[in-house]
Amino acid sequence: MIDKKQSRMRRARQTRAKIAELKAVRLAVYRSNGHIYAQVIDPTAKVLATASTLEPEVRKQVPNGATVKAAAVVGQRIAEKAKAQGVEKVAFDRGGFKYHGRVKALAEAAREAGLKF
Repeated sequence: MIDKKQSRMRRARQTRAKIAELKAVRLAVYRSNGHIYAQVIDPTAKVLATASTLEPEVRKQVPNGATVKAAAVVGQRIAEKAKAQGVEKVAFDRGGFKYHGRVKALAEAAREAGLKF
């Protein structure tokens, strides 16, 4: 019997394999019950930029990290940090999570802030 986490990890592995094949910079998203995290990772697995609801600047804006609004703030920040590193185009790695709710809010905010994927 495959549990929920194992099937999510299987989906994530397939996505990462495809992104690795493309040799693209990826925007990896992880969502826990209390927070959401985003990282921009280059093809050599080097982390170029990070943003999460744990950062003090984000916590000032949104007290609770487990909301769609908080995810949008993180999306905005990760796009700004990525662009500061000279990254314009990324492949979106949703980490096996469904593309809706917080994951979708983060992606759309990053797109609005100028990241292309």
